[in-house]
Amino acid sequence: MPELLKERYNKQYIKKLANAVHLQQKHFPQEDFIRSVFDRNWHQRELKARMTHISDMLNKHISGNFKNKLRILTIIAPEFTGYEGMFIPHFIESQGLDHWTTSMKALEEITPYASGEFAIRQFILSDQERAMNQMMTWSKHANYHVRRLSSEGCRPRLPWACALPEFKKDPRLIIPILSQLKEDESLYVRKSVANNLNDISKDNPQIAQDIIRLWQGKNDKTDWILKHGSRTLLKAGNTTTLKLFSYPHPKHIVVEKFTCDDTVKIGDMLTFKLDIKGKPEIGKLRLEYRIDFAKASGKTSKKIFQIMEGSYQERIKKEKKHSFKQLSTRKHYPGKHRITLVINGIEKAHADFLVKE
Repeated sequence: MPELLKERYNKQYIKKLANAVHLQQKHFPQEDFIRSVFDRNWHQRELKARMTHISDMLNKHISGNFKNKLRILTIIAPEFTGYEGMFIPHFIESQGLDHWTTSMKALEEITPYASGEFAIRQFILSDQERAMNQMMTWSKHANYHVRRLSSEGCRPRLPWACALPEFKKDPRLIIPILSQLKEDESLYVRKSVANNLNDISKDNPQIAQDIIRLWQGKNDKTDWILKHGSRTLLKAGNTTTLKLFSYPHPKHIVVEKFTCDDTVKIGDMLTFKLDIKGKPEIGKLRLEYRIDFAKASGKTSKKIFQIMEGSYQERIKKEKKHSFKQLSTRKHYPGKHRITLVINGIEKAHADFLVKE
């Protein structure tokens, strides 16, 4: 089983952190800091809570004012990268709201090592106009990590972060930043723009569709963003969005065969087969399957998966497998399930099967 991310905050990591701070501040109490991190509640804390706790203990044990503490954390930031290193941006988020200029400069400097995408949101909530002006400036930055921050930090529905309710209601302040980045040379940045657009589409599909109409067909990089950023609407079979991407109604497609195994054991693979035919001139094809998963409560949970995408062919025969292995993100339960073939957003056939323990 892969190591949980929270377990990376182990004794070795915290000792390394204590030593790095000590090199910058000789009277930093390393042992007291380490003991305070691994307190009686440490094992009950999940990832974000551990990150917050480390940040709080740094604030407690590094002496001096906010600027002095932040100077030390900025110096050591290159040694503590990735998601684990986000305790440093959290320090800025929790302690720096009253030190705006200093905090913005530090987030810009630190984010190439540990992204400030969570931290900046508290500044947006505190002073939306000022923060979004800063984000627009960052969208033109030479460093692609900083440009990505300008998009990722204002996502209306950024996972594991506090929501931005005003942007969920009205995302128009975000759009100039996305427009600035829509042809960015960095795929890392473009993925963030697409994810931001996908967030927008969940609460404001009309605005997302207007963006597609405005930007589509002018740049390959932008077209990729639009397609990836419309994935929720496309999976939902949103008729308007499907038309915007030239997916016609599959009325000319006939499903000759769509079958699956009668039963599958938890941990095994379900095999299903399809055979479809129709007129080649139908154009673009988006072939998906949806599974209605039985839940412990007796209700069902639906999830859609892609089979293929491209131009329609006169006949398509496929055999596919779907894993029923238990995952941390999806627990399987015995009972009746249904698999449905979806073509260009339209349900065309289904088959039932039993999942057994």
